Amino acid sequence: MDYEESLMIKVAWHYYFGGMTQQQVAELLGISRMRVIKLLDKAKQTGIIQFKLRQDGEKRMQLENSLMSEYGLKDAFVIPAANDPSMINAAIAEAASMYISERLTENGLINIGYGNTPSRILNNIATLAEQPLTCISLTGGVSYYLPDTRSNVFNAKLHLIPAPLLISTKELAQALRQESSVLELSRMITLSQMTVVGIGAMHESATIFKSGVLNKNDFLFLSMQGAVGDLLSHFIDKNGNLLETPLEERLISTPLQTLKELKNVIGVAAGDSKVEAIRASLRGQYLDVLITDDNTAHQLLNMAEGEQ
Repeated sequence: MDYEESLMIKVAWHYYFGGMTQQQVAELLGISRMRVIKLLDKAKQTGIIQFKLRQDGEKRMQLENSLMSEYGLKDAFVIPAANDPSMINAAIAEAASMYISERLTENGLINIGYGNTPSRILNNIATLAEQPLTCISLTGGVSYYLPDTRSNVFNAKLHLIPAPLLISTKELAQALRQESSVLELSRMITLSQMTVVGIGAMHESATIFKSGVLNKNDFLFLSMQGAVGDLLSHFIDKNGNLLETPLEERLISTPLQTLKELKNVIGVAAGDSKVEAIRASLRGQYLDVLITDDNTAHQLLNMAEGEQ
């Protein structure tokens, strides 16, 4: 072992195991701080210092990077799948809340979509936040944006579209979209720091069906048209294309083209029933970030691999 190698080991030991700063190591060994930095870099290059992630962490990073590469995402965040399928929404909403809270700046605006998962996220963030949040609804359907009665603290200012999600006629829906309060919210949406959306499945558990906004006949009609799921209650086909249906004309919701143009759109969804809808949303390039679980991530990657 030559002198430099011995010195690299000493520097690495004191820095990584001794808890010393680079300056303290330099003073202890009588060398410059720049020399310490260079020795640490060389120790990494030569294998004297080797870093190894815990196996489950390494697998998660591989999944996230694969999702980003395959679907052109800016970021992905993958959590372990819940043992109880009924807890998927709660687990994924909690993870999303922490992810978003760490990235929200003071006085930042955040757009929130319609559905069970976004509703949970909003309540979680508003409970965690030290500073008041300003949240803007992306759709009609006021009740899903209101505080959960179990929330002890709800530190958020809500700007809500004052309308139901689905209007009785297309003429009335068109008129509502032109109301000054609705147009003002549409302008605010473009100024938001980030946008959070759930992804609905063509499944009876989907919020839009459970809430009674759509019925079984609507479900059948949409399925026959090729719908695999929805974003902001806009139904899309397997390639992420919007389905132009009579229901679409009665909908009070931010257009998908607007969603595509927003920055930092975070999709939050997981579960077997949602895989096809998530993939369609990714193929339509509506999302910049995906927060999901490892089971869903594997299925999304397997589907992509199967088409190659």
